[in-house]
Amino acid sequence: MTTLIKWAPFQDFDVIDRRMRRMLEDFGVAPAVLPAANLFETEKELIVELDVPGFAEKELAIEVSDHTLTVKGERQEVRDEEKKTFYLHERLEKHFERTFKLPPEADTAKVKAKFGTGVLEVHVPKLEQAKPREIAISKT
Repeated sequence: MTTLIKWAPFQDFDVIDRRMRRMLEDFGVAPAVLPAANLFETEKELIVELDVPGFAEKELAIEVSDHTLTVKGERQEVRDEEKKTFYLHERLEKHFERTFKLPPEADTAKVKAKFGTGVLEVHVPKLEQAKPREIAISKT
């Protein structure tokens, strides 16, 4: 009996990506792994969610400048006494930086953040839209 295996072409790209990362790590120039993020909006605000497992709240920083939101993380390196040989190394490195461009209607003066269970949530309220008003025309 023949077994059918579903072809997943993008799985091949994942294997290539991992091999390239390993090769670059050997040369000491591996690209940094970035935390996964969701960016979405509701009627009243924009919300950025970042998965940052293993980071403590004090190891995270948020900056807003010129409608650009930057989230940085830096954790202290823990040295193990024994030498390890990694067969797979996908966890976030000790340092990362993600930048998000905010739209003009974002109220950057009122940004708030929450952190819990390895997820950082940044809430950016929207500015109140200027409502059109009727102008009376006077006779001259």
